[in-house]
Amino acid sequence: MNKNPNLKVIVTDLDGTLLNANHLIAPYTQAIFQELHQQGYILIVATGRHHLDAMQLTNALGIPLYLVTSNGARIHGPNQELLFTFDIASEAVAQLLALDIDPSITTVLFKEEFWYTNKENQKLNSFQKEMHYPYEIVDYPTLTNLSAIKILFVDEDHDKLLQLDHQIKALHSSIFETSFSLPICLEIMDKRVDKSFAIAKILELENSSFAETICFGDGFNDERMLLQAHKGLIMQNAQQTLKDKLHHLEVIGTNEEEAVAKYLETEVLCKVEKG
Repeated sequence: MNKNPNLKVIVTDLDGTLLNANHLIAPYTQAIFQELHQQGYILIVATGRHHLDAMQLTNALGIPLYLVTSNGARIHGPNQELLFTFDIASEAVAQLLALDIDPSITTVLFKEEFWYTNKENQKLNSFQKEMHYPYEIVDYPTLTNLSAIKILFVDEDHDKLLQLDHQIKALHSSIFETSFSLPICLEIMDKRVDKSFAIAKILELENSSFAETICFGDGFNDERMLLQAHKGLIMQNAQQTLKDKLHHLEVIGTNEEEAVAKYLETEVLCKVEKG
């Protein structure tokens, strides 16, 4: 029997949430999610990562789940079938790249099979233990097709990214939504899609709703899903500004402590009686 009869759906972010410090899903977390699957919960991983990258990580769980990637621009089903796709138009990306962007900032465009970048960035590369989603260094002004699944700006100096964020928000009739998944990562999406938009599509397919959902996250790209969930939980290692803004939500432990799995084992999973 479900320990929480009104709870049917578990949603979690990856980086800073389900993944450990080595950007992997640890064995204890794998075991808990396998038990959640056995007990009939609908499982959704919602991440800013590209689907090729995210699939390699979530395959470690060894269970069927829904995968929301690129902050909602792609949805894949339990058999890794593509259910929804959305790209930012080339003209809109060109408008964004025409801004006065500090040349030290790494600019990334997520494409379908690879990603474009204006420079090598070892910090960014470290998020992939194996290069399942390869990159290509390009000179953006020479490209004719700039359509992208998502746009990402990376820099160790958060203030530089804040200045760029202000520039983007000042664009007349901007179609872009900006969020900091990490202080060093400014993510750009089309306003028409985000994680909560994609999760709502999955919930509709499953005849469910956010009222039956628990969500875990650590970044501003998780904000809407955390607010819409029946219960939203924030990681201790989340940005302090996010914790301050969503101060009414419960804060659990860190990703390094596998706090998501510990919470689910204690508060969600039914104990199996042994005869």
